[in-house]
Amino acid sequence: MNKLLATAIFLQLCTVVQAQQTQNKLKSITDSIRNLPPLEVQSVRVANNSPFAKSNIDKSTIAIRNMGQDLPFILDNTPSVVVNSDAGNGVGYTGIRIRGTDATRINFTLNGIPYNDAESMGTFFVNIPDFTSSVNSIQIQRGVGTSTNGAGAFGASVNLMTNDYRPSAYLSSQNSFGSFNTFKNNFTFGSGLVNNRFTVDGRMSQIKSDGFIDRAKSDLKSFYVSTTYWGDNSSLRLNVFSGKEKTYQAWYGVPEEILNTNRTFNPAGTEKADAPYENQIDNYYQNHYQLFYNKQINLQWKWNTAFYYTKGRGYYEEYKAGVDFNDYNIDISNKPNVPSDLVRRRWLDNDFYGQIAAITYQDNLNELTIGGGWSKYDGLHFGTLPYLSNELAPKHYKYYDNDAVKSENNLYTKWDRKLNEKTKSFIDLQIRNVEHTMNGFTKNTNLNIQRSFTFFNPKAGLTYQQKNLFYFTSIAVANKEPNRDDFEASQTEQPKKEQLIDWESGVEFKKNKFAFNANFYYMYYKDQLVLTGKINDVGAYTRTNVPNSYRTGIELQLKYSLNKKYSTSYSVTLSRNKIKEFTEYIDDYDQFNQVAIQHYNTDIAFSPTLITNRTFHWKPTDQFDFYWTTKYVSDQFLDNTQNNARKLDDFFLNDMNAHWKIVDKKQFSILLQGYINNIFDVKYEPNGYTYSYIYNQQTITSNNYYPMAGRNFWLSLKFDLK
Repeated sequence: MNKLLATAIFLQLCTVVQAQQTQNKLKSITDSIRNLPPLEVQSVRVANNSPFAKSNIDKSTIAIRNMGQDLPFILDNTPSVVVNSDAGNGVGYTGIRIRGTDATRINFTLNGIPYNDAESMGTFFVNIPDFTSSVNSIQIQRGVGTSTNGAGAFGASVNLMTNDYRPSAYLSSQNSFGSFNTFKNNFTFGSGLVNNRFTVDGRMSQIKSDGFIDRAKSDLKSFYVSTTYWGDNSSLRLNVFSGKEKTYQAWYGVPEEILNTNRTFNPAGTEKADAPYENQIDNYYQNHYQLFYNKQINLQWKWNTAFYYTKGRGYYEEYKAGVDFNDYNIDISNKPNVPSDLVRRRWLDNDFYGQIAAITYQDNLNELTIGGGWSKYDGLHFGTLPYLSNELAPKHYKYYDNDAVKSENNLYTKWDRKLNEKTKSFIDLQIRNVEHTMNGFTKNTNLNIQRSFTFFNPKAGLTYQQKNLFYFTSIAVANKEPNRDDFEASQTEQPKKEQLIDWESGVEFKKNKFAFNANFYYMYYKDQLVLTGKINDVGAYTRTNVPNSYRTGIELQLKYSLNKKYSTSYSVTLSRNKIKEFTEYIDDYDQFNQVAIQHYNTDIAFSPTLITNRTFHWKPTDQFDFYWTTKYVSDQFLDNTQNNARKLDDFFLNDMNAHWKIVDKKQFSILLQGYINNIFDVKYEPNGYTYSYIYNQQTITSNNYYPMAGRNFWLSLKFDLK
């Protein structure tokens, strides 16, 4: 009897232990689903011990700079980055270059979903203003990086994540005021975990600014809502966010001859005789819908899929004086008193939708991910004349009407393999197919283009880690299709694809309060598309494939903490960026043709040889933080001729910002932030363009610049209920 009782007790204990183990496993899976980055982000990001150059930016670091400026200015102090702004103060249309490559060559994803415009490849965060306030982390992969969704990464890829798990309810409001009548007001909230199953997070924002440049006003509105159902081993999330921007055009630049006397000059709207046209604006909205499903099958397997849809519609309006009505397909013969001026609107109405998916297997030695996606872009390009008399053109008249479709499919496999306790291998293979159909262009309505590209993008690398030392080396191949504008040439002069082979090697050493990182890269481009001054058969300047060009450099980073109060970080990028041979074309107005000039081994445009960043952090108390940052960018050329008459001067900037927690309670806090940009009032221009021509047997060069504001400030007051 005692033996039977003992056996029964033992079996009961085994059952309890087994049940507890099962519960612990389920709890582990649930915690993984809720607390780890979701698979849609993990699929396009790389781990810290991966063979790629990268920077990770967490939410607290984002908050330090997030006063109201656009996303590029949040990333300004990361290695190899140079930013610019049309309005001169970081609000409205902004730009970013990483390793000298602009945003059309940088792959941007929002929670793993492509964000680059499918046709131009450009990235316009002005369309979703203050999106950064909903972002929880950012990863920048410099170079080709790992396979991702959307446009090929020819300089970097940037992934922004908003899909975070916040189990506690919160309420927050940030109100900022800055120079040039700049205001930012936002309101964010979260329900916390409701009934152990649901969370809802949201944000509403408004940003207004007069801009540093004349009339460069911005009126930006946006919202973000995310709701999630959390199962024991799965999650279902819906994101809906939208932005509406209305900005006065400021994209023409300031002519060199008046730069020193009138740095805020804006030629937009000045074709109107008596005063600048008040409605010379860009007016656009963009709605995003993202639906994610994540499933943890067991401890080894997990998968996800996501569907997305982006709707964009808007126009830019221009006052045009002394027009030729033939350009608008309007017959004015036998019509008296026809005005010589008109107002036109150029519209873009587009739909972008698709799906991404990935499945991952992980054990003690391997991590294998198979993923991919498809997308389709439907774009309508058309022009209207909203104020023209019905006697000249019918109501709702379109003087051009072109549609375009772009389809994309990609499939990738990523395999991390632990070779021994210190060494790992990485293999990444991607196949990507792109198909373009374009039925006419603005200046060539009869040109129909159908092009298809299939790319194979392999990547491989090794990592070695021992105690405080980490080393990696990798090689990666990327291929990229031309932009929409590149196709606007004759059928016999169509552009070729571009290819990049990227070699990277890096070493990182960490010990106690000290960290050092060095990364060497060599990026070889085959058939890179660059502006040469050549015009196509409709008289538009077009990019041309150049056979051989390269970027090579070294990125150094140093971090040191003297004690709890003082720390500093420093980054340096030294690079060499060359086109081995290309032909420049200059308009000859004396002979009404173009003159060809051969160039050899010249610097690639907008590629400084030296970029440095330094940050000094002082924290005297738990409530106060002080940051002093400096940035140096060396000379850059405006085109690829390495002509000193066509360049941007170097600049050295100093910024300061302070953070004071006025109230710091467990359930409530008030944070006061102050930011002074460009303390020493440096006059600098990080962006511009150039145009040269021959007239009266002389070569004349016209440079135009986008100057940034001198000394300016931001103040922010943030309230948090936790």
